Amino acid sequence: MSTDMAAAAAQAVRVCAAAELVDGGAGVRCAARLDGGDVVVFFVRYDGRAYGYLNRCAHVPMELDWAEGQFFESSGLYLMCATHGAIYAPDTGKCVGGPCRGGRLRPVQVEERDTPEGRAVFWLPDDELTPATP
Repeated sequence: MSTDMAAAAAQAVRVCAAAELVDGGAGVRCAARLDGGDVVVFFVRYDGRAYGYLNRCAHVPMELDWAEGQFFESSGLYLMCATHGAIYAPDTGKCVGGPCRGGRLRPVQVEERDTPEGRAVFWLPDDELTPATP
């Protein structure tokens, strides 16, 4: 393991139990900091894998969820911005429809691993986007 990977693993933040993220279902939000400002990151499951993104539309810097933790549109196949209807592929964050076509959500690194309490989802923060301190 490289020192960068080891450092990221050491800084890992437990998000939730793996079972809490259901394919196409509600996401989990976490408070974060980006460039000195308060932001939110979110985590969802799609096609069996957990994904995480900065909760900011590529079109207008507004949060995506239409109700807290509700990021998927009704089919559960795409993430959707509640404000202008931008549609994103949940596995890449790429905008596939709407006003920001070709834009992307800002990804965050996610890892699932076994813990003494059971399988869990972890966020591996980077140098720019970090957990908010309580």
